Amino acid sequence: MPITRYGPLSDIARWEPFRGIERLHQEMNHLFDRFLAEGDGDGDRNLKSLSFMPSAEMEETDDAIYLKLEIPGMEAKDLDVQVTESSVLVRGERKSESKQEDKGLVRSEFYYGQFERTIPLPARIQTDQVQADYKNGMVHLTLPKLQSEQQKVVKVDIH
Repeated sequence: MPITRYGPLSDIARWEPFRGIERLHQEMNHLFDRFLAEGDGDGDRNLKSLSFMPSAEMEETDDAIYLKLEIPGMEAKDLDVQVTESSVLVRGERKSESKQEDKGLVRSEFYYGQFERTIPLPARIQTDQVQADYKNGMVHLTLPKLQSEQQKVVKVDIH
């Protein structure tokens, strides 16, 4: 056995850089498995820990803010939209359809349950002038800005 300044070569640990990455990959898989396995205790893996978040698109003009929210598969009566001068809160609950299947397995990847999203607004709005429409799974909000928030052009004298 060859001898080095530090002792026999058998005492030197061999460096394997990818072993650490493989171990990290296994640990991450384990964490995700535990996270996704949380649920109602019946052994099924579900996505109860994950929540639905409606997608949003906002456009601002000098006079108003236009907000679109994508909330498919629901009816307008099942949505709660609350507007303050500085934010919009949307909440609701998507209820699961009760379906019994005698043969085979029923698998669903749809989210059922409560959701809530608060969207901050870039300007203060007139809450008593808000208009809303729900069609084809899209909520359209027209949020008029307060008069004091609308952009005014002021000439500045330079001395």
